[in-house]
Amino acid sequence: MNEAGNRPLAAALAMVVAMAVIGFVDTFIGLIAETVGLWQFHAMRSALMLPLLAMMPMLGLGSLWPNRWGRVLARSGVLSLSMMLYFGALGLMPVAQALAGMFTSPLFVLLINVVVMGQRIGVWRGGAVVLGFVGILLVLQPGGEGFGPVMLMPVAAGFFYAVSAIATRSWCEGESAVSLLGVNMAMLGGIGLVVSLAFAAWGGDETGFLLRGWTGAFGPALPWIALQAVCSLGAVFLIIRAYQMDIPTNVAVFEYAVMGFGPVFAWLLWGQGLGAWQGFGIALIVAAGLIIALRSREGRD
Repeated sequence: MNEAGNRPLAAALAMVVAMAVIGFVDTFIGLIAETVGLWQFHAMRSALMLPLLAMMPMLGLGSLWPNRWGRVLARSGVLSLSMMLYFGALGLMPVAQALAGMFTSPLFVLLINVVVMGQRIGVWRGGAVVLGFVGILLVLQPGGEGFGPVMLMPVAAGFFYAVSAIATRSWCEGESAVSLLGVNMAMLGGIGLVVSLAFAAWGGDETGFLLRGWTGAFGPALPWIALQAVCSLGAVFLIIRAYQMDIPTNVAVFEYAVMGFGPVFAWLLWGQGLGAWQGFGIALIVAAGLIIALRSREGRD
């Protein structure tokens, strides 16, 4: 779409609504984790989403069949790893902390572009990286009583999400958004099914979210997994539409709305809260991401 045909207000509204949906539905992962393991969750969610995805080409949203399978599969592998780490973190820590780790991805995108691709950055974006790093330390609080390897999961998710974001543009240019989403969901579901069955056969931790195998007693979690599938697909549809209606660098700024919706819904629904320093750390991460997005949009350092 050329610049004259852009619809910035509609794009912003679509992205904000998408972030509100994600901020709402992701708070239910903790409830799902009481009954179903991470891997079974991914298998069941994908099974519920794929029929809905199959309908998208009928609505004119693009083809499900990729043009270059190798590149799309590679991108899906990296993104699947990110999603497993992120949803695993959601089942083990407050929503705001998991989101804060995930939204370090703009910092990693910038660092990868600098280290791997030799891009030069100036004071503003360089300062944003430092600001974001301080925010990560405040949220994770290394050396604190609750710190452990699990706390690094959402940050690792942010790193792999950054790699997948770069791959989307550099490896998968020209691919349909529906095909990228469909292959990713199929891969997540396939991995989830295999690993959950393997843990069930091996006798993994029956109570732990990360190591729990397939269980037939998934009835209590099924409505919430169905809610996750429908809401996530709807949110992704709105995200796709937002990026179709305006320049990507303009739209990306509004993704940070989830950092407001997520903690608010987690507090209203489940009473989750954060310490003052952790809240300040989240604010620093958001500020760093916004600086990077705005300076990149303006083509300035």
